[in-house]
Amino acid sequence: MSSRLLVHSHKPDEKKRTVSVTPQLAGWGYIDFNVRSLAAGEQIADRTGPNEVCLVLVSGKARIIGAGQDFGVLGERMDPFSGAPWSVYLPSGAEWRVEAETSVELAVCGSPAKGKYPARVIPPSEVGELTRGTGTNQRFVRNILPDTAPAETLLVVEVITPGGHWSSYPPHKHDTDDFPNETYLEETYYHRLKRGSGFALQRVYTKDGSLDEAMAVADRDVVLVPKGYHPVGAPHGFDLYYLNVMAGPRRVWKFTMDPDQAFLPY
Repeated sequence: MSSRLLVHSHKPDEKKRTVSVTPQLAGWGYIDFNVRSLAAGEQIADRTGPNEVCLVLVSGKARIIGAGQDFGVLGERMDPFSGAPWSVYLPSGAEWRVEAETSVELAVCGSPAKGKYPARVIPPSEVGELTRGTGTNQRFVRNILPDTAPAETLLVVEVITPGGHWSSYPPHKHDTDDFPNETYLEETYYHRLKRGSGFALQRVYTKDGSLDEAMAVADRDVVLVPKGYHPVGAPHGFDLYYLNVMAGPRRVWKFTMDPDQAFLPY
């Protein structure tokens, strides 16, 4: 039986989208996420509408124009496992265009905003890479749009999980508006497997059992996290990348551990 939390990718549609998650599809109020696939020489144009948007070059090089600015040709990695990304932040009410110099995989991450902040480039030097966890809980985090960076509701981060390791672990949740202890944040995981084949595992569950789904995730799948704990496992030999988008009424990432694993270092 298929999971309502697992969204599979498909061939590019007329807007070059290979996967798309709207608030209507997810049944929530904030995150609007899609991925565009362009061949060299192709271009797409769109607008942010009521959302602020972070365009993340998952792979490839492209000229990006948005909010009346030409940001030039950005991007240097040809796959998401090869260094930090180039990204562009755009406010609500902006038009944007992407012209692919090479084949391009572009993530379009959006959530509601009022246009408070100007458009800007987010270079790899601002993203960096942090090591989190130890042993088989070790993973590598790239903060593209953390809660310390200017934005209204949107948070964006990448994580590399080596094969045989766990990630988003110990399990944690952020589904309750109880600041400063916890904040309500919807979340999507866009998964890429370095081999392009195989699978990863993700479980989304609540302690009361009202939600409990374990999913085998393929390359380019999206997992929705409307609530609950949401750990990820990468099988031995299959390095995993995922792009997280989070958004909610308060732009602060405060979470609560599953008490069964809370004794473990995060």
